[in-house]
Amino acid sequence: MTCSSPAHRNPARPTGYGRVVPLPPSYSHSPGPEPGPGLAVPEYPGQQQHQFALPEQYRWQYRPRRAFWESRKLRMAAIFALLALCGVIILALVRQQTGTEGFLVGLTLAILPVPLLLFAFLWLDRVEPTPWRNAVFAFAWGACAATLVAILANSYATHLLATTFTATPSQTDSWGATFVAPLVEESAKGSAVLLLFLFRRRDFTGVVDGVVIAGLTATGFAFTENILYLGSAFSEDQAYSAAGLSSSTTAATFFVRVVMTPFAHPLFTSLTGIGFAIAATSRPGQARRWLAPLGGWLLAMTLHGTWNGSASLSPVGFLAIYATLMIPAFGLLVWLAVWSRANELRTIRTQLPVYAMAGWLTAPEPFALGSMKARSLARTTARRVGGEAAARTVREYQSFATSLAFLRARAARGTAGPDFAAREQELLHHLWQRKAVAQPALAHAAFTLRPPYPPPGWGRPWPGTAPVGQAWQPWQPHGRHVPPQYQFPYVQPQPYVNQPYVNPYPDSNPYSY
Repeated sequence: MTCSSPAHRNPARPTGYGRVVPLPPSYSHSPGPEPGPGLAVPEYPGQQQHQFALPEQYRWQYRPRRAFWESRKLRMAAIFALLALCGVIILALVRQQTGTEGFLVGLTLAILPVPLLLFAFLWLDRVEPTPWRNAVFAFAWGACAATLVAILANSYATHLLATTFTATPSQTDSWGATFVAPLVEESAKGSAVLLLFLFRRRDFTGVVDGVVIAGLTATGFAFTENILYLGSAFSEDQAYSAAGLSSSTTAATFFVRVVMTPFAHPLFTSLTGIGFAIAATSRPGQARRWLAPLGGWLLAMTLHGTWNGSASLSPVGFLAIYATLMIPAFGLLVWLAVWSRANELRTIRTQLPVYAMAGWLTAPEPFALGSMKARSLARTTARRVGGEAAARTVREYQSFATSLAFLRARAARGTAGPDFAAREQELLHHLWQRKAVAQPALAHAAFTLRPPYPPPGWGRPWPGTAPVGQAWQPWQPHGRHVPPQYQFPYVQPQPYVNQPYVNPYPDSNPYSY
């Protein structure tokens, strides 16, 4: 199967390995298609622009050969069919407990915070988006499978407490909410993170991925749970109204669960996701590879149990727990997630200059790819000049370049695995296929924003750079004169060959920078 178009897979995370048919000895490169008007790559003094095109008969070829029962599509269909069955069962159980009218009211009210939470997690994951299959699986697992397990297990545990310890109904509810529910619910939600960690470990590139996967799972869980609680509260209000009494249980439940703490379940489960993300980025044999997931799971249960236990306190005690524990913990999680996202952009700016030195990327690209504003501007420019197809090409180029930077960062940490060269070669090939459209757009965005020179994070001196002690000057927009001492040393790209990359420092560690 050829891969001239990655529409069948997420371009940010290559899943197949392949090979490039070797070029014939007589092959000579020829200029590729010219960029559209307004997308010319800024030229440096003395620089010659060349575009190379890979012949159609030498496209990248994937050779995954699997038995029918090992097909990914078959396994995905089976998983989502199982989740759909769990969803039907959970909906029937919720409707049985709340009634049809209560179910509809609970569904309407419970869906209100879901778009906001999904938008927050998807915005956080814009640098290297989680594959849509993983995101849909996480949300569906939380909304269907995890909720079904939690309802059945909590009901059984409540019955066990009442019969074994002869506790009163109030004691049973309090003990179940404080000790049983955190164990059952965090284990059920954390199972989605565990499954993706075991079978999609390559998709865990940092803390952001752990937070996003765990947050999506918890958002689905909270959605279904809110239907149950809000629907039950509405049914209770209806019963009081039929008896001639007034009750505001629905309003109070909505205020506490939807207005005050829509982030509660995502906060708890994100601790588990952070633990698995730390494990995924640790070297084999390190103690934190096993301790981090266990510690995150225990912290999630502790925080969950403390929050549930505060419901049995007085209103003052409940608000005190909310103000001194929940809000600070949520603020710390937001800070950690935003910092991790900024660190991902720094990783791109730090790791990609070695490929610019080798000629795979142009000089401004490490800055442009490491800036969300520049990436957006490049897509907008490509869309204005070449239409939606050009914007999609730039988006795919950015995804492949981001994956390449993260792959090299893992190699520097010693966690890339033995297939580093094959994966790097695959990513470089996809970049080479799209460079004629993407590189001019990225260069235009970089020079529009006038990034600092040298690229941030690049620690080695460049030949022909400014004298020692003299401040670096910003890049000049296209068309202005660049002083000779600030001219960027441009390495001419070579035709695509079956090599991972050209090491600019052959006598040093290829993973150093």
